[in-house]
Amino acid sequence: MKKIRIYTDGACSGNPGPGGWGAILIYGDVHKELSGGEAETTNNRMELLSVIEALEALRERCEVALYSDSQYVTNAINKGWLNSWRMTGFRRKSGPVKNPDLWQRLIPLLERHSVTFIWVKGHAENEYNNRCDELARAETKK
Repeated sequence: MKKIRIYTDGACSGNPGPGGWGAILIYGDVHKELSGGEAETTNNRMELLSVIEALEALRERCEVALYSDSQYVTNAINKGWLNSWRMTGFRRKSGPVKNPDLWQRLIPLLERHSVTFIWVKGHAENEYNNRCDELARAETKK
């Protein structure tokens, strides 16, 4: 199984507002940048969409180290929130889970690939996270 590193980030100008996402896939010496955006969205949707789009770009089953500065995304996986939401039909005591369409789109990707989610501090010294931020912010302006 190929070992891939993925860096992701999302951005939004206003929340909601125009949003963008960016991702970098790294396999050996090969780097592939991806980005996209939506006219009216939220920062959390863009953070989550960056992960989905990056994983959907993989053509075969991979072992993935996925780096994100989104605690929304990393905690949902690492703290088991996504599994709980699945069991409750994407409902919490306080009401429906936000972005259930994206979480449901992510689930089969997590079942296909072996993904480890790693939180990184945003806007710090991580060149790949900073580049993803640039890609995402550029998409908010389109």
